[in-house]
Amino acid sequence: MRLAFKLGLACAALVSAASAAQQIPIDSGSVIEIVAKLKAGQYVWAPEVAPNGPVLVIVNTRTQRATVFRNGIPIGATTISTGKQGHETPTGVFTILQKQVEHHSSKYDNAPMPYMQRVTWGGVALHAGHLPGYPASHGCIRLPLGFARLLYGVTRVGMTVVITDAATMPRIAVGPELVAVPEIAAPFGSIEWHPERAPEGPVSIIISAADRRAIVLRNGVVIGAGPVSVDGKVSGTSAYAFSKRDATGQRWIQFNLGDGEDQVVQRSEWNRFRAPEEFRNLVASIVTPGTTVVVTADSLKQGEARSALTVLEGSDEK
Repeated sequence: MRLAFKLGLACAALVSAASAAQQIPIDSGSVIEIVAKLKAGQYVWAPEVAPNGPVLVIVNTRTQRATVFRNGIPIGATTISTGKQGHETPTGVFTILQKQVEHHSSKYDNAPMPYMQRVTWGGVALHAGHLPGYPASHGCIRLPLGFARLLYGVTRVGMTVVITDAATMPRIAVGPELVAVPEIAAPFGSIEWHPERAPEGPVSIIISAADRRAIVLRNGVVIGAGPVSVDGKVSGTSAYAFSKRDATGQRWIQFNLGDGEDQVVQRSEWNRFRAPEEFRNLVASIVTPGTTVVVTADSLKQGEARSALTVLEGSDEK
């Protein structure tokens, strides 16, 4: 079923125009229903439905919308403006690399970028800007000023941002414990584990079917790597966000990044992933609500196709 939450009488949608913000009341409804009706510059913000927990941002370049999840629950959504033709916003899985309230572009005539949150060192960032109702930027994700300010207040360096061109929205799914993947006959490959490099922060696990390997990041820093194979065909890139643990097990949001349709995760889905018990236990020890698992057909190696793995790239700031 589609992921949705009900907003009570106290919830409100904040509508941002170029020069001012207007608040309008909403009686009730799901965030997805509200998002579909938003006009350029409008946004919804209801942080009270999930006051605490890790934050995940999903940007959709096809629908020109962005949704903010906290602890797996959508707390806000907005209209956006992404890269125009010739300057398309890259899709993939990223982390926030830098935050700055007052920032100006070093590439485009010192243009102001209020509440800037950088996702690549090549010039792509979330920031407040003009929203004409269609892609118009040089690659950045423009947000209404009011929304950009609110989002800035709940994010942190190292958290995950997913940029997708898929037409469908995320769905809720029930998954098993991550440690419940089947054991293999004998360990394969090497395991690296250095949690001291980032003692705390958001966790992202990127699994490459091509390399048969996983990279573990915490707070945007690589803290581990190990062998993981995936049974069956892996097409494109899919991501799973850990929402919460309840009596049925772990609950995950599962979505695709421009390749295929969203599907509800079945418990059998996790049986496709095979890894040494030692690595599974190490990963399970740091998994918390908000953890993101990304599965891609791409290679993590330098020189290979890595469209969904820009999070691993590093270079001097531009």
